[in-house]
Amino acid sequence: MSLLKVENLNLSIAKAPILKEVSLEVEAGRTLAIVGESGSGKSMTALSVMGLLPVRTTTTGSIRLEGMEILGAPEAAMCRLRGREIGMVFQEPMTALNPLKTIGEQVSEGIRLHLRETKTVAEERARQMLDRVGLPTGRYPLSAYPHQLSGGQRQRVVIAIACALNPKLLIADEPTTALDVVLQKQILELLRDLVEERKMGLMLISHDLAVVADMAETICVMRNGVVQETGDAPRVLRERNHPYTAQLAKASAHRPERAPAHPVQSVTDEPLLHVHQVVRDYPARSRNLFSKSKEFRAVDGVSFDMMPGQSISLVGRSGCGKSTLARMILGLDRPTGGKITLDGTSLADATAEQMRSLRRQMQVVFQDPYGSFNPRRTVEWLVAEPLHLMERAPAKAERREMVREALASVGLSASDMQKYPHEFSGGQRQRISIARAIITRPRLIVADEPVSALDVSIRAQVLDLFADLNARLGLAYLFITHDLTVARAISDQVLVMHQGKIVERGPTETVLMQPQSLPAQALVDAAPDFERALNQRLQVKRA
Repeated sequence: MSLLKVENLNLSIAKAPILKEVSLEVEAGRTLAIVGESGSGKSMTALSVMGLLPVRTTTTGSIRLEGMEILGAPEAAMCRLRGREIGMVFQEPMTALNPLKTIGEQVSEGIRLHLRETKTVAEERARQMLDRVGLPTGRYPLSAYPHQLSGGQRQRVVIAIACALNPKLLIADEPTTALDVVLQKQILELLRDLVEERKMGLMLISHDLAVVADMAETICVMRNGVVQETGDAPRVLRERNHPYTAQLAKASAHRPERAPAHPVQSVTDEPLLHVHQVVRDYPARSRNLFSKSKEFRAVDGVSFDMMPGQSISLVGRSGCGKSTLARMILGLDRPTGGKITLDGTSLADATAEQMRSLRRQMQVVFQDPYGSFNPRRTVEWLVAEPLHLMERAPAKAERREMVREALASVGLSASDMQKYPHEFSGGQRQRISIARAIITRPRLIVADEPVSALDVSIRAQVLDLFADLNARLGLAYLFITHDLTVARAISDQVLVMHQGKIVERGPTETVLMQPQSLPAQALVDAAPDFERALNQRLQVKRA
């Protein structure tokens, strides 16, 4: 008997069909991967199993957990199942965590509620679980809050919460999206161990076909709420009999065509961005009232130049200082030492009027799109927000047209302008974030994991968009990413960051093909590879 069996599941929200006759199975000790484009119904299928559907939802069909029908079960019954029998790793860690509670409280909460353990026992189990997912409490105490952690570290907390009670079924919705490749490998190995050791069933929702090829025994390919193809994962991914499966595989290996040279670079020898010996220290928490607070150095003597039209990828493990450096470049944080200049103007010495001009020239795509939006504002207002930096404020009609063009360039339509952020999937919200960044046509875009939340088809389109804007307008990009595939596809140079320092730099292919430093070698070795993973799985099956 299957651990989870979904049969002919239909789901509509306010009479709009979302899922149509979806059928799938998850067996104990095995992994089912659900793949498809953003908006294909992957997450709604998972939420149906969890009983976390929005209001005005109509469902028909059957969802059985160990033979017990749970579709339409009372909320009290589902509360007993969630966490204890079914765990879930949500896609966006910042919205999945309570910002007012410590990470220790959030991991131990389910242990106390379901197992009736004392606070001491629950905290000890929480400590063990956090250690296992790579957050040793010696460095990340139980008293830490989510905002004190990086995006990747917050995702580890979410995984610890989901696995703390050893559920029979774990639903992982993009569980490694925010993680660097080294930690991604560790987390996937942890999930694989849990599946094998405890005969736990794993429903893995992912847009990364390399991860799917490495992890899943079976695969379910979805599009527009319909299952297009299902079966043995290595066979389906190798044969690609269905046109949509072939389309996904092609998009996952897509590399945009880029101009061989950037005309804007030939007219000046002056760098657009100059970073010189930048340092950023933060006060560490004192252990007691009388001890002197030590300082933690997040960025340590970083220097590099960016020419107009150049694309540079800043890669490194989660917590190495990449996002801290980006915040200083954007003028959102002040360096403790060193100097940052944009187009010859020092950010530290700029007047208010100069900073207004500088902010118009540089925009940002944040890692967490939902956290960067005002949930009470429409998409039209959100995308148009940077236009107040323009020298001449556009008229209402002109502003709407600019928003419409920006949305169209990232694959969204004019009909989305009056919607709100919560009405979009995670990938669609990231596209809105990119539209907002490019609407002022800046000279520099700092992109913090700009395609980590996108499915492979949309990622290919967005990378093409970045390449097109780079070629036509000479935009420069600083990509902060843990995805070496993205770095290889879009950047001229790679900077490898480790413990606040740049430990290796050079042309992209040189660094990624022949890494010289140990941190760079670790990133390259851990990076998922679709063909390699698929060949290994097929060899194991033949053996």
